[in-house]
Amino acid sequence: MPIQQQPTQVVTVMTTAQGPGTWSTGLCDCCSDMGCCGLFCFPCMQCQTASDYGWCCCMPALDFCCIVSCILRSNIRERHGIPDFLLTLHKRPKIYFCYPCVWCQMNRELKIRKNHPGGSSMVTTQLRSA
Repeated sequence: MPIQQQPTQVVTVMTTAQGPGTWSTGLCDCCSDMGCCGLFCFPCMQCQTASDYGWCCCMPALDFCCIVSCILRSNIRERHGIPDFLLTLHKRPKIYFCYPCVWCQMNRELKIRKNHPGGSSMVTTQLRSA
């Protein structure tokens, strides 16, 4: 009697767990990503960051009084579930006094999130007889 292959159904389930996030790198970790290029062509890096977020690359040119920086940083935090532990009035000094570091941190965060979207994930494969 010949052996017959039983029909099977393969079901693949992918679940993603996204808890409250944190910044992937610290504010002063500028040297952790030498490809950031913020030290050599800061306006180019700002345009790239705005573009990676989905904004027009010319938005940083409108960054009078750090308004665009504050909005972009706040939007990145909101999109990726990064809690805001500081009051709004306390965020501005960080942007004013560490302006290049803030932009480099946002650039690194968008690169990291782009390469590793969704945090942790698990793939489960089940075989079922049909």
